[in-house]
Amino acid sequence: MQRRASGFNGYTIEAPDGCVGSVSDMLFADNDWALRWFVINTGSWLLGRKILIHPQALGRPDIRQRAFSVALTKTRVEASPDISSDSPVSRQMGVNPYGDYAAWNGDEFGLSAGIMPAGNIWQNQPPAQPGDPHLRSVAEVTGYHIHALDGDIGHLEDFLIDDESWKIDSAVVDTKNWGFGSHVLVSPAEMNEVNWAERYIRVELTRYKIKCSPSWKDPDWKDSPGP
Repeated sequence: MQRRASGFNGYTIEAPDGCVGSVSDMLFADNDWALRWFVINTGSWLLGRKILIHPQALGRPDIRQRAFSVALTKTRVEASPDISSDSPVSRQMGVNPYGDYAAWNGDEFGLSAGIMPAGNIWQNQPPAQPGDPHLRSVAEVTGYHIHALDGDIGHLEDFLIDDESWKIDSAVVDTKNWGFGSHVLVSPAEMNEVNWAERYIRVELTRYKIKCSPSWKDPDWKDSPGP
């Protein structure tokens, strides 16, 4: 089912031997639009460390309890190595919205840290320090302006994520400040550039095409994890 990415913020992460923290962000790869990591704030347990947990390590989201189970013990979580190469691009460029964090490398699930498919479609200056140039923070790009082929059209409000495949299906674009008064869905395949310094995303569509994109309104889900 499609869920708003922001709706998972605050979900608690329950290990077999206790709670390890809560979701504070998600990191995705901009070349295949797959979610790579959940950023977990461990709170007072590990003195505020923020760790990365791969989606395959998590159970199905418990919508009513706003929680995930995780197939890692607290000892495994505490021993997670610090892998700075898996920081999002904004942190590589010197902006760190999280503070220092460690990352579990996901090898147990067949995904080695720092190894992503080739073919990045986003254009950026080279990172200031080593890291995966494909990795993006949902929290960082939320609010970026949307530049159409013929001018500005709105800003990125959220992503819709499939909670089974953990891939981004659509971007939710808020166009109300441009006189259209609605939220529309834009395919990530149309997004071909992000300007980190000026906080905008370029879309290979005209303003008219974006205006005519499918409209979006939050469904009336009783079990919705929406904000």
